[in-house]
Amino acid sequence: MIQIENSHLYNQHEMLYAAIAPLNMLAGASAAFHRHPFSPLAYTGFGRSVAAAAEVIERVTHRYGKPAFGLTHTKVKGKDVKVIEEVVSDEPFCRLLHFRKNITEKQPKLLLVAPMSGHHATLLRGTVEALLPFLDVYITDWKDAREVPMTHGKFHLEDYIQYTINYTRALGPQLHLMAVCQPSVPVLIASSIMNQNKDPMTPASMTLIGGPIDTRVNPTKVNQAATQKPLSWFENNVITRVPFNYPGFMRRVYPGFLQLTGFMTLNLDRHITAHKDLYKHLVQGDGDSASAHRKFYDEYLSVADLPAEFYIECIDQVFQRHLLPKGEFVFKGQKVKPEAITKTALLTLEGELDDISGVGQTEAAQKICKSLPASMRRQYIQKGVGHYGIFNGRKFRENVVPIIVDFIGKQNKPV
Repeated sequence: MIQIENSHLYNQHEMLYAAIAPLNMLAGASAAFHRHPFSPLAYTGFGRSVAAAAEVIERVTHRYGKPAFGLTHTKVKGKDVKVIEEVVSDEPFCRLLHFRKNITEKQPKLLLVAPMSGHHATLLRGTVEALLPFLDVYITDWKDAREVPMTHGKFHLEDYIQYTINYTRALGPQLHLMAVCQPSVPVLIASSIMNQNKDPMTPASMTLIGGPIDTRVNPTKVNQAATQKPLSWFENNVITRVPFNYPGFMRRVYPGFLQLTGFMTLNLDRHITAHKDLYKHLVQGDGDSASAHRKFYDEYLSVADLPAEFYIECIDQVFQRHLLPKGEFVFKGQKVKPEAITKTALLTLEGELDDISGVGQTEAAQKICKSLPASMRRQYIQKGVGHYGIFNGRKFRENVVPIIVDFIGKQNKPV
């Protein structure tokens, strides 16, 4: 295949941000001036309107860095417990984090495998926070590809799977895996390989949440976008190289800003309305609603680049050729056989209104893991939630978390 890289794409993006930087600074200064308690305009309707408009402009032109998890405390059986975030392992493309709690009680150990799909692992902050009272939580904190020097080589889908296997072995035995969205596929593959090879550190269970196990089932707009064009189109139009001002200079990537643009375009009216509402909340002095907006978009607008080879292989093998559900996926020369899974229990969770991974796509794992008895499997659909609601928010905390904790508890046998 002839490859024609869109090599100027990232440079154009950087130039755009440089060009609007003065506007961003002016908007921030204007918002601060019109809100300052010593400014008489701060107490007028005009001043509040200008400050609100300036903040909206400042936020839409702002460059959002990687947020922190910031989880310092939780409650275990009603008692306040301190949480310490530790780096267990630091490798070229990923850090393994542990949210250690100062308790004597032994809780089931969970490895939360975060997506490498444009957002940072902190997108799962609410997921971690909701699980901390019940489980000993670890998470894969994938690094922004633009921050990884070329000396560390490429990162393929097979590498993602191998990282998952390595972490599972390091944290086992009796480890429970959880995958949110995209990593459902590599987590299922890793579990299959470990079961096939009778690995003594084979995970006790895996929970797959809103994942694209078989996107031929109830395909969404996201799935259709991945199949309507040949691989060469993705190579030529969305792959670029990291510019010189980052450690990953010259690394081929699928930029996070393109992924974000794609997701926002799918629900553009919703995002425009959200920013209009922010303006109204600021003018009306509704601090709680404005704060909720800032909290969500500070996270949502913070993006990371994906290694190009990983992204292209996911498009090809997961969304276009459907190798896993068709029984054709090969990992390092070994055919992956989900039907060989007998030691790893399976919980699949879906959102009724999910417009990214349609209902039935995650449940497809239940059909291909056909050797598991009924006592080691469960499927659940949460009513009234979309993609993010199945792993975050009130219904997740109140309805989904109890199901996860109960399922893991039933599979958590003494070592």
